[in-house]
Amino acid sequence: MSTETYVRSHIEHGINTIEFFHPQSNSLPGRILEELAKEIHFAGTHDDTKVIILQSAGEKTFCSGASFDELVSIKNESEGLKFFSGFANVINAMRRCPKFIIGRIQGRCVGGGVGLASAVDYAIATDKSDVKLSELAVGIGPFVVGPAVERKIGTSAFNALAIDAGNWRNAEWARKKGLFAEVHDSIESLNEAVYRLADTLAHSNPSAMAEMKKIFWRGTEHWEELLKERAAISGRLVLSEFTRNAISKFKAKAK
Repeated sequence: MSTETYVRSHIEHGINTIEFFHPQSNSLPGRILEELAKEIHFAGTHDDTKVIILQSAGEKTFCSGASFDELVSIKNESEGLKFFSGFANVINAMRRCPKFIIGRIQGRCVGGGVGLASAVDYAIATDKSDVKLSELAVGIGPFVVGPAVERKIGTSAFNALAIDAGNWRNAEWARKKGLFAEVHDSIESLNEAVYRLADTLAHSNPSAMAEMKKIFWRGTEHWEELLKERAAISGRLVLSEFTRNAISKFKAKAK
């Protein structure tokens, strides 16, 4: 497997597969966030795209959230706002996209990774796909992804994830709460389920699906402003001494 960070898009038989990769457990630096938002927006306007699959490379981790390297490099609130707005832009691109987005969740989801899994329209996961909202553990909070997570799993479950930031919930917990629509016991079964649904949707009425998506996301029209406001909160908190120290400790453990 390549060790180079990338976002790639491939269209075949009406199915647009958008894949991202980062060698640090598919973490999300600003560049990946920017490219994901662009690819999702493009897929939404592309007539050849009937349905989208969002996936990451590798088998262990779907997405480990914000890049720690970029978090520690943020020097002021303006840079913080810009970085966390990257998450806002991806979620809003997924929300506005008139095509259904299937999430192929092959492994653990942390922080922003839970946000991505929440913002897809239909998430299919393996039983290795544990979830954790770890933001409070590093002195921030799941402010930007919070609306997407809460919309998908409800206030009580979101609060539990956000407060108990050091604890993993397993894939079955996530399925029962509504984050995952399906959980499978192997990559092979996961892939079969993803492509079965994608093929079915690729042959469904695009106009009907676009109208359904509007209904599913009704009440989120204010997210354009809301998520930017939330990004500003995270951008301010990431500058705190608490967060700097906490991230340094996390990075030291990872070495």
